[in-house]
Amino acid sequence: MNKRFVGVLIFAFVVASGASLMLYRLLINRPQQAKAAENTEQIVVAVRDLELGIVLKEEDVKVVDWSSGVPIGALRKVQDAVGRGVIAPIFTKEPIIETRLAHKGAGGGLAAMIPPGMRAVAVRVNEVVGVAGFVVPGMRVDVLISGNRPGGNTALGTVTRTLLQNLEVMSAGQDYKKDAEGKPVLVQVVNLLVTPEQAEQLSLAAAQTQLQLILRNPLDHEVSKTAGTALGLLFMGGAKMPVEAPEGLPVPPRPRPVQQQPVQRMAYEPPPPPKKEPAYVMEIISGNRKAETKFDNGIPGGK
Repeated sequence: MNKRFVGVLIFAFVVASGASLMLYRLLINRPQQAKAAENTEQIVVAVRDLELGIVLKEEDVKVVDWSSGVPIGALRKVQDAVGRGVIAPIFTKEPIIETRLAHKGAGGGLAAMIPPGMRAVAVRVNEVVGVAGFVVPGMRVDVLISGNRPGGNTALGTVTRTLLQNLEVMSAGQDYKKDAEGKPVLVQVVNLLVTPEQAEQLSLAAAQTQLQLILRNPLDHEVSKTAGTALGLLFMGGAKMPVEAPEGLPVPPRPRPVQQQPVQRMAYEPPPPPKKEPAYVMEIISGNRKAETKFDNGIPGGK
């Protein structure tokens, strides 16, 4: 047999085998690609990292094909996201979900993050009060107050007690204030999420007492019942204040009224009259005559 003919046959066999293999693969992958194309949906994703509080613009988001399971609440149109504030951080290429955006017309910033019925109270603190910089958005804190209770037992000194518990930190940052001389002073401001009643208590406490924030575990939502403590109790071996006392403060016992004894007045008694001495009688006999003379206190005739 001619070697050239054999070579042509081998070449043809190789080409046919390769073509058959390619056709087989195309036929195998075609149903999967068609199935994947059928499950693809368009959703809105972030073009860049979106920070908390910003208002979305058209250049911040785009519509892409999503085939790996559409998240619940994902937006489908760019117009549904534009103009709404971000209330939770969103990262690049992450789907824009309804629950991470504020309601339409609410705008951006801190106000858009406040749930209905709640309030945000700004508290000015220092590094010590702010737990040395560890108070960040999303953390949970308790609020302690220290001061003297009006009309309380002043013998105990300064009293410290827990005012509010399990408050969420909405934001923590720095602000510039002016001192008495007009110079700028850098201060720490913490915004806490509270109810209207708690806002009233916190505002009054910030004006009349000293505040201290204490950090707690975000998963610990238990409210502890404490009676507080006082400076005088620290020097008494750490004695605890009675829990049943109003506002967590001990009530000093009321002094008993002193019963005054009636004054006994002595009636004036005049001194007794001097005791009279018995009179002396002298008999004088002269002849047949007899006479008597009496002497009172040695005076003849009683005189």
